[in-house]
Amino acid sequence: MNIKKGDKVTVITGKDKGKSGKVTLVLRKINKVIVDGVAIVKKHAKPTRRGEKGSIVEKSLPIDASNVRLEK
Repeated sequence: MNIKKGDKVTVITGKDKGKSGKVTLVLRKINKVIVDGVAIVKKHAKPTRRGEKGSIVEKSLPIDASNVRLEK
């Protein structure tokens, strides 16, 4: 895998095809990368303490490294 943290990549397949962003994390063991602004999902978070409110958190999911291409 030639992709490193901080590289600028473009998604070539999937629901986010055509989007580009910077790699924030590389998961080499499972051959996946997390790209800033790509593959965003909303997760509902329960309140952890008394008096705290629950919230909806946006999180980036890892995508397969073969689905991105390095930009020049």
